[in-house]
Amino acid sequence: MESVFLHIDMNNFYASVECAERPDLDGLPVAVAGSPEKRHGVVLAKNQIAKKYGVKTGDTVFEAQTKAPGIIFLPPHFEKYDKISKRMFGICNKYSCYVEPFGPDECWLDCTQTQKLFGGGENIADELRERVSRELGITASVGVSFTKLFAKLGSDMKKPNGTTVIDENNFRDKIWPLAAEELCGIGRSTSQKLKRMNILTIGELANSDERVIKKTLGKTGVDIRLAARGESTGEVREAVIKRDVKSVGHGLTALRDLITWEDVQTLVYYLSELVAARLKKYGMKARGVAVNARTYMLSRQGKQAVLPYPVASSWDIADNALKLLETIYDGTPLRSIDVAVYMLSDEHEPQQLSFFDDGMKSAKCEKLDRVIDKLRAKYGKNSVIRACHAEQDIFMNKDLGDFLPFKR
Repeated sequence: MESVFLHIDMNNFYASVECAERPDLDGLPVAVAGSPEKRHGVVLAKNQIAKKYGVKTGDTVFEAQTKAPGIIFLPPHFEKYDKISKRMFGICNKYSCYVEPFGPDECWLDCTQTQKLFGGGENIADELRERVSRELGITASVGVSFTKLFAKLGSDMKKPNGTTVIDENNFRDKIWPLAAEELCGIGRSTSQKLKRMNILTIGELANSDERVIKKTLGKTGVDIRLAARGESTGEVREAVIKRDVKSVGHGLTALRDLITWEDVQTLVYYLSELVAARLKKYGMKARGVAVNARTYMLSRQGKQAVLPYPVASSWDIADNALKLLETIYDGTPLRSIDVAVYMLSDEHEPQQLSFFDDGMKSAKCEKLDRVIDKLRAKYGKNSVIRACHAEQDIFMNKDLGDFLPFKR
């Protein structure tokens, strides 16, 4: 039986949720911005009308106003988006137990078996769109295909509120003319390597020499070539089954550009606390720390390092992340930062003790983290905060758990 995968993507999610509650905004350009009262805030989402004016996610408020005079800015309400997101996943689970999130506003479904109950992939896609519109008041686009990655490409083709079917007969016409970097799994670095090989489209990747691709890109090259040919074997995991955790990270686009080193420290400490909290939740420690920073010009740099011993405290993660950032930070205003840890191990695994003070300091930091966690659990998340977080205007200090947009 041919596999039937769906990918559903909520259109302009944050902005759509806000506009659904404000009929008076119909026909007007609207954007959700982190700090709409400040001209240096950034656009987190925009509605379809603002999109037609050329407004993009990540634009500053000033840039958005220049492109769309009279645009209306609304503050974000992440708790509201979290509720809508969970309701959307609940609707998807009515059609399959195999539902794999890819962010708060999109997911894959494997409907290979359930299509017998609901009438085929295209019919399920149309029903999903209708239910999302009726029950949530927002629109969604859905891709239907025989591979996961083709289904995701399909959900981008008819926006807003459309269904695109990509099958074995038409994928060459629909998919192969697209730019290679549009294929999920091809990042900036891989895209640049492909361009140096004069491979610009998905079709050119699909028809490339397998030996050359493997020699240049290794296993990654083999995998993306198979994906471009419609031969990938990726599966949608069951909603109740957790993947093995291989890395933990959080990233955030700041409400305003980070223009000083103190701004950078403030966000890194916040992200490190989120990473440390999830490490403790998983019962793990990490020996690798990585950071990525994106400037206001949207250029990106990253660094990573292996530590001499595993760590789990927010203090250790932040200290090492900041050391890495110091090597690439040149004072250029930053728009977003990502902090991650890898090389994970069980927290109860035996560890080599250090002859130096660093190991003892790390153990004390972990004890301090545990004490702070207990106080927050008893008296609330904001009962104990770092001094640099007291009156910051860089992020919204919300306890959103797994909803954070750039968590992985």
